[in-house]
Amino acid sequence: MILTIDVGNTNVVMGCVEDGKIVCRSRMATNPNDLSSDYALKMRQSLEFEGIDFRSIDGAILSSVVPQLSLAIKTAVKKLTGLDCIVVGAGIKTGMNVKIDDPGTLAGDLITGAVGAAALYKPPLIVVDMGTATTVVAIDRDGAYIGGAIVPGVKLSYSALASGTSLLPNISIEAPQRCIGTNTVDSMKSGAVFGTAAMIDGMIDRMEAELNMPVTVVATGGLSGSIIPYCRRRIEYEPDLLLKGLAILYQKNAKHKK
Repeated sequence: MILTIDVGNTNVVMGCVEDGKIVCRSRMATNPNDLSSDYALKMRQSLEFEGIDFRSIDGAILSSVVPQLSLAIKTAVKKLTGLDCIVVGAGIKTGMNVKIDDPGTLAGDLITGAVGAAALYKPPLIVVDMGTATTVVAIDRDGAYIGGAIVPGVKLSYSALASGTSLLPNISIEAPQRCIGTNTVDSMKSGAVFGTAAMIDGMIDRMEAELNMPVTVVATGGLSGSIIPYCRRRIEYEPDLLLKGLAILYQKNAKHKK
């Protein structure tokens, strides 16, 4: 069984993968102030809650967009399982050609999602990941990662809007009944959901035009479930895309054993 860990700016998502199937998943808040012992305890509690014996874990892999947490969580995995955790980063084997200006700067979550999508669907692909930031990346017909776009995440954007204005409140990210809002809250919800969905559709159209051929679009991330249903493009929803990608990357790079 492989322990896969995706460290985001808001949440740490942990999953166990066995024979290519995700057998459990859990989520904990990202806290840069937590120590490795804190994360080791949280991981053990999460695994026990899911009925997983941590001693049955044979390997571990980590992708992180919070550099200051990478060492703490890698150490937590070592304390809990005795395993050296693989960390997605420069030099890792991905099996994917990365055609950007400086491949060494590519964030671990972006390549992980791309690898996961390419394993599930035939390129060319566009992969949308909606979390603290919204990322839209392109994979060409040859399966190469060629770049993408980064947009402030919808929840982050509207939290900033509420904190930076006197009259606009914090809102939940959910669709109102109509696009034309008749009050402040519904107007903000319309912008958050329908506006973001329109942006996603528009970015897909532009990237597809640059690729010059039809694409398959794959979406993941904690906020995708609230936005993707309102997109007009057909989009495949894969909530566990990064965990699946991490399991694939583990198999390509596994060198560490108990």
